Amino acid sequence: MDNRKEFILSMNLRKVMWQTSWPAVAAIVLYGLNNFLDALLVGRLVGPQALAAVGLAYPLSQIVMGFGRLIGTGASAALSIWLGANDSAKLKQLFGNLNLLSIICAALFAIPAYLFAENLLALMGAKGELIPIATRYFRVTLIGSVFWIHGFSVNMLIRGEGKMKTAAWMIGAGLLIDIALKPIFIVVFHGGVAGAAWATNTAMFIYSAMGLIYFARNKSMFKNQWYSLKPSRLAAKKIITLGFPEMLFSVMSVIQSILILQAISRYGTQQDLLFYTIVNRFYLLLLTPLFGLMRGLQPVAGINFGAGKTERAQKSLFIAIAAGIIIVLPFWIIALFFPDILWSFMVPNVHLSVVNVQNLRIYLSILPFLPVIVMALAYFPAINQAKKASKLAILRQLFFYLPATLILPVFFGINSIFWGSACIELLVILITLGMLRASSIKDRSVLSLN
Repeated sequence: MDNRKEFILSMNLRKVMWQTSWPAVAAIVLYGLNNFLDALLVGRLVGPQALAAVGLAYPLSQIVMGFGRLIGTGASAALSIWLGANDSAKLKQLFGNLNLLSIICAALFAIPAYLFAENLLALMGAKGELIPIATRYFRVTLIGSVFWIHGFSVNMLIRGEGKMKTAAWMIGAGLLIDIALKPIFIVVFHGGVAGAAWATNTAMFIYSAMGLIYFARNKSMFKNQWYSLKPSRLAAKKIITLGFPEMLFSVMSVIQSILILQAISRYGTQQDLLFYTIVNRFYLLLLTPLFGLMRGLQPVAGINFGAGKTERAQKSLFIAIAAGIIIVLPFWIIALFFPDILWSFMVPNVHLSVVNVQNLRIYLSILPFLPVIVMALAYFPAINQAKKASKLAILRQLFFYLPATLILPVFFGINSIFWGSACIELLVILITLGMLRASSIKDRSVLSLN
């Protein structure tokens, strides 16, 4: 424990960021690739209609992962801060709350969502034959929701220690299992679109078990009670407070997706729905390296902040933003200059129109600047300023995306979804830079007073 902690607190910060970030980037890229391959396998093995149905159900299933981010990010941020401060009493309370919160959150969402699945998917814009297909997929994902939440949360604790390689190989193993099982469940077991969801549930169960085995074998940096279900008001409050911004961001993103899908269903065609599903998967795939850097930043900033090294925590943020820009650029260039190749790989024999290509390029145009927003969402909770990340998420989704997705398609049609999104992201980036600058000035003032 002391060696790893001392490495994060004292070694060259670029070296620290490299060693904590590259495994996280690799793992999250694999995760994004899995989402891409999931759509690819459904599109090729089941058909375009099933892919459109999965596209409708996918944002709702991400609410489950929103709860995982609430618990996992909150517990991970608390762990990093308490490791930096050597607070062993609070560290012992983490697992009881993580386990219990995973079960409670899964039940709170999965039970009502299962009962009203068709209504929720109709709200997403599902019509006709798409409703039963999307419902089958969505209900199966809900059955395994506790493992989605718990597996992600336990893995986040490992990342919170700065052990990104360990967390990464667990993620990689889970994803390989998922990819290997999908053709079996879809083709061999004739599961169709529901088979794809059963494959993911099985992989998430194994993923969750791997995390518990790691802690049960006492390989962690802190004394833990991996089997505990004992709640603690202080630890639970800290987990929820620090994890709330990411959950809020996830839930608001789902609301954004609902509004966009409703607009496409109202003003567009099934072909427009398929196009948005594919473009959104491209977008998420290109964002995945940033999410990896985000996970690498959190323990470095958190442990240094907990130890009182505020300037070092700030420097880790700047390194992460610069690295994010460098990593994203090649992916961004490929997507912009070779969209037809990517599209034909995903959905063969369905060609992009000139308007589609233009919309795709506009939608992805802002991508190289998004590291600012993504890193800020990890940095603020890591330095115990979670409210700023929450404000950023609310501002982005509620005040910008909500009115834009309601109003723009009415007057400017489906194309406005793509250029409207690019304009909103640019505005949020500028606001985020202002918030980071204000936070930096405040921290320098506190240091000078001390």
